[in-house]
Amino acid sequence: MADPKKPRSKAKARTPLDAEVRATPMSPKETTLTHLDAEGRARMVDVAEKPVTVRVATAHATLRMEPSTLRAILDGKTPKGDVLAVARVAGIQAAKRTPDLIPLCHAIALTGVEVEFAPDADGVRLHVRTRVRACDRTGVEMEALVAASLAALTVYDMVKAVDRGMTVEHLGVQEKSGGRSGHWRRD
Repeated sequence: MADPKKPRSKAKARTPLDAEVRATPMSPKETTLTHLDAEGRARMVDVAEKPVTVRVATAHATLRMEPSTLRAILDGKTPKGDVLAVARVAGIQAAKRTPDLIPLCHAIALTGVEVEFAPDADGVRLHVRTRVRACDRTGVEMEALVAASLAALTVYDMVKAVDRGMTVEHLGVQEKSGGRSGHWRRD
């Protein structure tokens, strides 16, 4: 948990989906690579002794595209139909399938997954924000990241025929809470 006496840094919101965000540095113990055994071999961490707590994580990805592509997505006028509806379902499905995609992730009974989209005022970026929640012994950061990345990749897939130069940028965890390390927000 963060020291309540220590002032937290404030950062300007980077996207319409970002709130004020802050970061709390990790202690040396928390930076130990727990997915490696004493000989440096990969292992799945045993979380049996950890308490069950509410775990929440949000992640973000950004797509950069031509203004006409973003307009077509927002107006629902693309050759493959409602891009954001399909991408939302892809993000939700991806969060649920994270342990099938990331080898050392635990299977977690997710209690909620949200996928939101917001165009940037610049007219060339679409922001993807995911929020994943569970009551479990381990965090849901990977589920939030996988959801954001697959939602963004689905947008790309559905409009790549009209904008091959589109890019997916800035994938990252924005915030997490629950567990021993407590609450963390990105600067």
